[in-house]
Amino acid sequence: MSSTKKPKISSELRFSLISGDWVVIATGRAQRPETFKKEKRIIKTVPKKDCFFCNIKTQAPPLLISRKGKLKLYFYDNGKNKRPRIPKDWTVVVIPNKYPAFSKENGRDIRKEGIHSLMNAYGSAEVVVTRDHTRQIAGFNLEEVKEVLDVYQARYVELMKEPHFNYISIFHNHGVEAGASVAHPHSQIIATPVLDPKIKRSLTGAKEYYKHHKKCAYCLMNEDDRKNKKRLIFENKEFLVICPFASTSAFQISITPKEHSPYFERITDEQKKYLAEAFFVVLRKLNKGLDDPSYNFYLHTAPCDGRNHDYYHWHWVVAPKTATMAGFEMCTGIEISTIEPEKAAEYLKKQTI
Repeated sequence: MSSTKKPKISSELRFSLISGDWVVIATGRAQRPETFKKEKRIIKTVPKKDCFFCNIKTQAPPLLISRKGKLKLYFYDNGKNKRPRIPKDWTVVVIPNKYPAFSKENGRDIRKEGIHSLMNAYGSAEVVVTRDHTRQIAGFNLEEVKEVLDVYQARYVELMKEPHFNYISIFHNHGVEAGASVAHPHSQIIATPVLDPKIKRSLTGAKEYYKHHKKCAYCLMNEDDRKNKKRLIFENKEFLVICPFASTSAFQISITPKEHSPYFERITDEQKKYLAEAFFVVLRKLNKGLDDPSYNFYLHTAPCDGRNHDYYHWHWVVAPKTATMAGFEMCTGIEISTIEPEKAAEYLKKQTI
């Protein structure tokens, strides 16, 4: 009599509906969720007196100042406008990046060099600085999280008015392993004339899926995750927090609107309250469950290039740094995750905050 026992699957290849990429869920060498905690973390700090974000008046003139949620934008006309006074009770300030990778200074200057095409790195680079020298967003209350989201949206709306700014990236690095070269908590906003390969693949995939199925792939995935709940960590009236089916790394998280929406900048004030709650929950659960891991979070939204991208669905990605990219990933572009998204979601769901 033959055995009906199913063979143990050592790993899975999972297909992403949007990007068209395959990812490896290496269940054969999967780790228990608790093993992603690290006993020692590298923390590079400087005293407040030596921190240039604490001494914000020494930095470039601010583009925005927030005082407990009261935002004020500043504009400079060829240096004619005076530098504004930064109040003592500021809570969030946006300043130009001192060492920008993108700048409007010399224009685009599109040109040819033999068979190659190039242009100046035209764009904008800004830094969003929160007041406290050590308190990370994971330790913010709901009002403070929403204030940061208000600032993100306000600067996004201003930057998208600039000609030739076709994509605006908003991201936050926490921890040395995630690329935070300055310990004082801060986010970055970079506007560019070009689309990065990752968002271009997502746009193409979302467009093709909509073209063939007449439905948004993100909306269908949201419906599936709400139905089976295996990868659902948290939900409120407006947002879902999930570990995606084809996660590219361990404990990758997506914060996505329940209702179809291509453009982050159109979020309402009421929706931002629920988005703040989603961030509040997920960052605290990560902080507790993985013992304050290094992570990046970043926005994926439709470009501001004036074209119709109604097929897209904006969302935030939270990606803890749980592994180092090695030869196979670099050679093939196929990412490997050493924990199933279902187990990661189950573990995070259990974390009390």
